[in-house]
Amino acid sequence: MNLAERMRPKTLNEFVGQSKILGENGMLRKMIENKNISSMIFWGPPGCGKTTLALIIANSLNRQLFHLSAINVGVKEIKEIIEKIKKEPMLFPEPPIVFLDEIHRFAKNQQDSLLHAVEKGIFILIGATTENPSFEIINPLLSRCHIFILEPLEYNELKFLLDKAIKEDIILKKKYIEIKEYEALITYSGGDARKMYNILELIVNATSSNKVIIDNSTVENFLNKNILKYDKKGEYHYDIISAFIKSVRGSDPNAALYYLARMLDAGEDIEFIARRLVILAAEDIGLANPNALLIANAAFDAIHKIGMPEAKIILSEATIYLASSPKSNSAYVAIEKAIEAVHTYGDLPVPLHLRNAPTKLLKEIGYHKGYKYPHDYDNNFVVQEYLPQKIKNLVFYEPQNNPRENEIRKYLKNFWKEKYGY
Repeated sequence: MNLAERMRPKTLNEFVGQSKILGENGMLRKMIENKNISSMIFWGPPGCGKTTLALIIANSLNRQLFHLSAINVGVKEIKEIIEKIKKEPMLFPEPPIVFLDEIHRFAKNQQDSLLHAVEKGIFILIGATTENPSFEIINPLLSRCHIFILEPLEYNELKFLLDKAIKEDIILKKKYIEIKEYEALITYSGGDARKMYNILELIVNATSSNKVIIDNSTVENFLNKNILKYDKKGEYHYDIISAFIKSVRGSDPNAALYYLARMLDAGEDIEFIARRLVILAAEDIGLANPNALLIANAAFDAIHKIGMPEAKIILSEATIYLASSPKSNSAYVAIEKAIEAVHTYGDLPVPLHLRNAPTKLLKEIGYHKGYKYPHDYDNNFVVQEYLPQKIKNLVFYEPQNNPRENEIRKYLKNFWKEKYGY
């Protein structure tokens, strides 16, 4: 058991932070003390106490708790819980609590499976999310839940927790630990008590002596050598996603699947992964296989409809397709060159024949004059200048050497001859 788990508060009086909802007149405190709770959603950043509060509520009300993560369960598990409650009412004299961590990862149709049970009071739902519930939770479910906004812990609260851990933790109190400077520990935690405890524990464990002196430079030096890891499985977040991207780009589906599996196992946000696949499809495959973007975008849409755990199959298919596809970054290079030209030459005037002429005056001064409508010509093409005069021969798009873009090169060369050097 790590330090964060050992220091997890067991009662409301031990809980630190969230004074707006847990203070003397806080709504959540009153609900707990009056033993009168209804379904609710906790919205707040990592490490602010969402899971701990759910455990405290279940303990305070002496309710059975089903602790689930939307990463690992689906509709099947929710239905099994509902059936268990219905079939064994003697075990549940009061509606149990279903705590669904990362509820935002449940697709909209998966959230429907919760609605009937919440509406009928079969169980009390406590959902935890780091995302705005207004966007991620279906309205019928949202309307049946209290929304409690949890804030990142403040400096003094985090400092109190550090001192408490050093004095009271069963392992840390056996050592002599002195924190001379708190700023780095607290700053790197970003208001996340769990992350702060993880950093403290890693530093203590890395020190062979029973005497541990911690100041800002100690923390900074340690973190420079030991990249902050995923909370759940200790994965190196940025290294893993980098390896995943480079494996797809490098056309190695096996390596890409391995890093995908590590991200999924560590609880990475599936939307984050799907978003990276869409970017990869455009940036690294592009016009070598335009279908890649369609596949990646379809995968992005599908994971929202399906959710985990089945979403991993969709991500796997998209990853294999993209990794096995021919590659081209010509679209990426082209837009970068075009943006550079904009910055270099500024806002050049649009050629008159390309300008819109909605009024008589604009027509009289030459707007739209001389424009040739391509569909009036053979092959729906006619030579005319589209770029501003000053950059009329600049080339932004260079077809790369792959079957698809070789066809594009041939097509453009047939029309533009030597203008762009195709």
